[in-house]
Amino acid sequence: MPYTKTHRGAALATAAFATALLVTACQPGGGPKAAGSTSKAPSGVSSTAASGPTASAPSKASGTVAPSAPAAGASPVVKTSGSPAKACTASALKAAVHPAAHRPQGTGTGAVIAEFTNVSGQPCVLQGHPTVAGAGNGSPQHNVPLSVTRTGTASPVRLAPGGRAWAKLTFVQVQGEGDGYCVSGAKPVVYPTLVVGVPGAGAHQVALTDGEFAECDNKVTVTAVSAVKPS
Repeated sequence: MPYTKTHRGAALATAAFATALLVTACQPGGGPKAAGSTSKAPSGVSSTAASGPTASAPSKASGTVAPSAPAAGASPVVKTSGSPAKACTASALKAAVHPAAHRPQGTGTGAVIAEFTNVSGQPCVLQGHPTVAGAGNGSPQHNVPLSVTRTGTASPVRLAPGGRAWAKLTFVQVQGEGDGYCVSGAKPVVYPTLVVGVPGAGAHQVALTDGEFAECDNKVTVTAVSAVKPS
């Protein structure tokens, strides 16, 4: 009967459609997700990579190492050059003099290097131009101050324990042989010792290891105390 064939064809079509729906539902991702279900990243890919880079995690260049951050509350390490030093006292210094390598032409003393050594256990600072006076042996209080001409800029010189500083003293040179003579016409003067003063650091009596100080006109040119030894 025509009706029977039509009914059977419709039944077959309905069964085929139901089968297609069943197959589609069994395929991964082929159907709608159930409520509350979560998706999983493909095998071998982290969840971070799957979801994209996190905003708070900056990317690092290959081969570089990010410096470690200091611990919370840690104080930074600060390097200093040492605590401020006080001015040198007279007792902190030992003074001596030596003939200078470069001296004016003549037969007198010409020039000497005054050397100041910190003999204390603490650092101290020297600054300024020395004063100079001629004196006898053992009588620094009976001295003859020389007229001083200052050269150079006086800067602070920090002396560690055992450290040294220097100044050059250049006299008006004695000329000639024997007792010699002064170009100015004055008579040459000889002092067994000198009294060398350092601003704020006392006066120190010094003598040459061999010889005396012969000079003219009671004048001397002095450099500022320096950490560099003059010649």
